[in-house]
Amino acid sequence: MRIIHILNHVQEIGNGIVNVAVDLACLQSQSGEDVAVISAGGEYEKLLNKFGVKHYTIDQNRQPIKMIKAGVAYRQIVQEFQPDIVHAHMMTGVVLASALRWINRYSLVATVHNEFQRSSVLMGLADRVIAVSKAVKNSMVKRGIPEQKLRVICNGTLGSPRTRKISDYQLSSLQHPAIITVAGMYKRKGIAELIAAFEEVAQDFPAAHLYLVGNGPDKQIFESQAQATAISNQIHFEGFQPEPQRYLLACDIFVLASHRDPCPLVLSEAREAGAAIVATEVDGIPEALDHGKAGILVPAQNIHKLAEALIKLLSNTDTLQQWQQRAQENLEWLNVTRVHQETLAVYEELGFPEAFSTYTQPD
Repeated sequence: MRIIHILNHVQEIGNGIVNVAVDLACLQSQSGEDVAVISAGGEYEKLLNKFGVKHYTIDQNRQPIKMIKAGVAYRQIVQEFQPDIVHAHMMTGVVLASALRWINRYSLVATVHNEFQRSSVLMGLADRVIAVSKAVKNSMVKRGIPEQKLRVICNGTLGSPRTRKISDYQLSSLQHPAIITVAGMYKRKGIAELIAAFEEVAQDFPAAHLYLVGNGPDKQIFESQAQATAISNQIHFEGFQPEPQRYLLACDIFVLASHRDPCPLVLSEAREAGAAIVATEVDGIPEALDHGKAGILVPAQNIHKLAEALIKLLSNTDTLQQWQQRAQENLEWLNVTRVHQETLAVYEELGFPEAFSTYTQPD
């Protein structure tokens, strides 16, 4: 089978969409398929090359002239590579692949990663639309995507070719009790609410520290918010970290306070690291936490409830340890191999039964 993945870039910046696509491309190539990636390029090109994945560089910037150039370049790539499947992971890619599919007879698959974006409805142009959680599927049905097109493949990142064994990471040096988040610095990630909740926590636990791992356009807003508190010296902005596992292994509590989040990869990583988890009950987060069995769920944008959950964990060592243990239970389904197999099953529906007959378990 000949497979092309198309996305905006392959930069190593903590972008979950990129991480999912790179994982799939590497495992598909490892299992014997002919795989290529189209993007504007980035650090993951080296990893793709290591796994035998061909990379084609196209700038899909939405400026009209650049889109025309991208269309011409895409047409040439399709004629050369002759794909059976084109798998689009971002809106620009699915529009490009759909508009030019008459060039070559291939099946088009799209994965909806950020369904909260208005333009995600364009993913319905594909023959099959993969939703990264049941919550995303339900949302896309409400927005008019035919249910018969939709398939749910929940994200899973454990065993990723991008990472090492969890035991191989060296722990970060943190001050305890340590509360961390690993997230893009966006308002929708609930960073403002987390900082405000930490102010409440610090009143009862003056030795506590908050570590914010990640970059993003709203980082300066959050830095100003933290600076205005009386505990600014206990709030640490760590920026993007290529090995967030070092923080996840070292912390006492991991928090994800998102307003919207389809199925965040970091939750599987936090679970594997054995962190006690507090997260908001939105979108695909409950599914990633086994509906509250693997982490404490709180309402989104509720500062007091978030603080209350953190104080509960810090107040009782036994309770904290119980939630750390619960995070590590039932991890098998979060393995990237399951995502790989279920994706091949979607391809199989489109007329490629050999996808399963040639599949071999990667080492």
